Amino acid sequence: MSLKFSVITPSFRQGRFIERTIQSVLSQGIEDIDYIVCDGGSDDETVEILKKYHPRIRWVSEADKGQSDAVNKGISMTTGDIIAWINSDDIYYPGTFNAVRKIFESQAEIEVIYGDADWINELDEIIYPYPTENWNYKRLIETCYICQPAVFFRRSLIEKFGSLDSSLDYCMDYELWLRYGKYVDFYHLPQKFAGSRMYKTNKTMGKKLQAHYEVVQMLKQKFGKVPDNWMMSYAFVKAEDMTKLNKFDDKEVKKLIWISFMEIVKLKKVISPKIIIKVLFWYFFPDLSWFRRLRLLEGQQ
Repeated sequence: MSLKFSVITPSFRQGRFIERTIQSVLSQGIEDIDYIVCDGGSDDETVEILKKYHPRIRWVSEADKGQSDAVNKGISMTTGDIIAWINSDDIYYPGTFNAVRKIFESQAEIEVIYGDADWINELDEIIYPYPTENWNYKRLIETCYICQPAVFFRRSLIEKFGSLDSSLDYCMDYELWLRYGKYVDFYHLPQKFAGSRMYKTNKTMGKKLQAHYEVVQMLKQKFGKVPDNWMMSYAFVKAEDMTKLNKFDDKEVKKLIWISFMEIVKLKKVISPKIIIKVLFWYFFPDLSWFRRLRLLEGQQ
């Protein structure tokens, strides 16, 4: 018996993107997709676009408590064996669902599949490949190397370990991967599944400090401490927010790195050699470090 997909799209005022998202789902060539869009009561062109695709998709447009609440609502309204959610500004690549279903149907022990992905701009052009890595739970605690729209999981995990934490506004997906990954190994298929859109006003780029703070607090609550990588990233974003220094200017970025190191000193009682080495690497070789990726992503704005 063929496994059925349930796909949920949370949406709010994404009329300029959502049709591309819908088409990327419906063009997968699979007839039995249970696709629902949970819109938060948008007052742009979203509802008119949703009406165009009835009855191929189901949708609701009503006030909700945010993205996590919308996804959880959508999950509760569906019955498919395999669950995925894709935000209303992201897209799936052709052939993704067939590749995923083939693995799930042939290997019953696999409960989560994730693929590779790209960061894309507003025109669907690739900015940079998402830094996906092979499955390693300890490494996942240090950095979120899994791109949210490139993940598919069995409904049984919802029943065993719960759905999204609705108290989270930014890192609800990361928290879910950490929760599930504690109990099951994820299967990485090195095939590009999705494009995750990056632009100035989306949550990831537009509210970097709030997003990093939420990650730090979530990790602290879950594990009792915050990994160095996340603490360093948070300190850098905080320093950037405080100083308004330009990371694209080679002189100013060195000041920014130094100030972020001072923030780490304030936040941590003991500074590990790993942090010192990485900060020195940032300082002397910014174009070889993660700053190169940041500059590429934010340079699109």
